[in-house]
Amino acid sequence: MTNKVFMVLAFAGVPLSVIGTLMHWSNILLFGIYCITIIALASYMGRATESLAVVAGPRIGGLLNATFGNAVELIISIFALKAGLISVVLASLTGSVLGNLLLVAGLSFFVGGVKYKTQSFNVFDARHNSGLLMFAVIVAFVIPEVFAMTMDETETITFSIGISVILIALYLAALFFKLVTHRGVYQSKEEGKSSHEEETPEWSKGKAIAVLAISTIAVAYVSENLVHTFETVGEAFGWTELFIGVVIVAIVGNAAEHASAIIMAYKNKMDIAVEIAVGSTLQVAMFVAPVLVLLSLLFPTAMPLVFTLPELIAMVTAVLLMIVIGNDGETNWFEGATLLAAYVIMGIGFYLL
Repeated sequence: MTNKVFMVLAFAGVPLSVIGTLMHWSNILLFGIYCITIIALASYMGRATESLAVVAGPRIGGLLNATFGNAVELIISIFALKAGLISVVLASLTGSVLGNLLLVAGLSFFVGGVKYKTQSFNVFDARHNSGLLMFAVIVAFVIPEVFAMTMDETETITFSIGISVILIALYLAALFFKLVTHRGVYQSKEEGKSSHEEETPEWSKGKAIAVLAISTIAVAYVSENLVHTFETVGEAFGWTELFIGVVIVAIVGNAAEHASAIIMAYKNKMDIAVEIAVGSTLQVAMFVAPVLVLLSLLFPTAMPLVFTLPELIAMVTAVLLMIVIGNDGETNWFEGATLLAAYVIMGIGFYLL
């Protein structure tokens, strides 16, 4: 049913996006069309990646999921960088961290918790991810903010480049650790059982590659046009660039992934739901953010890895809250409600800034 809805939205949204752009429709109307189209296309990218992951095997599959998991947001951010909207890009990275750790995990824990009294997931993965979250957000994001206070613009960019290279290197090392050297070492009982079941891909290898390529090109086209509507939409609704980045861009860029996590939690597949929420956060902090810093060097305005104080405090709080709630490997609906409450409080704060 969900796939049919996304199919209708994608097949209607892409032509409407092209026609609307050529005929110069209202930016507010186009903003809505672009957002819905990107969400629908993202679901196709996700399904194509999953099919390729089944065909390619778990190791290559894990790498594919990691690479394309945040592709939509990366594409939107690249066009925002090109347009010089540095604050929107940094805010969207903040929004992804908050959205994954508080909104997605919160909804997953809540929805799953309403159906099941308690749900469990791999505690070893949770502890491993906690250390990476502490490093990626608290070490790699807070330290540039502190040191940049006494640096000039050139020094800040140089420092940001150095941190970005280290983040990408550690992220690749983390993938190598999980997919190669320590694959299966910390396997849960559920994973052990499911590994013996034969998975069949939804699409053939050829079809999956074709869908992925077409969807990526379509997302790139729509994203470039979406970025040009931000100013008009912000003025019309009284939204700041910070709010557009933290809430709107982050939710649009990750909507299909968010839906998958909640569905998995409802089916009591908490290992997958938590991996989507936390794994996606790590991708954003350790891969997407540093890649954007390096790509920004190709544009007139380079992007430093320096967030505003509200963004930093919000991300650090989200990480600490997720670690405290998730480190025991068990969840319930009340823990989900706690994460959601934190997201709403931060959302109101960013709206009023």
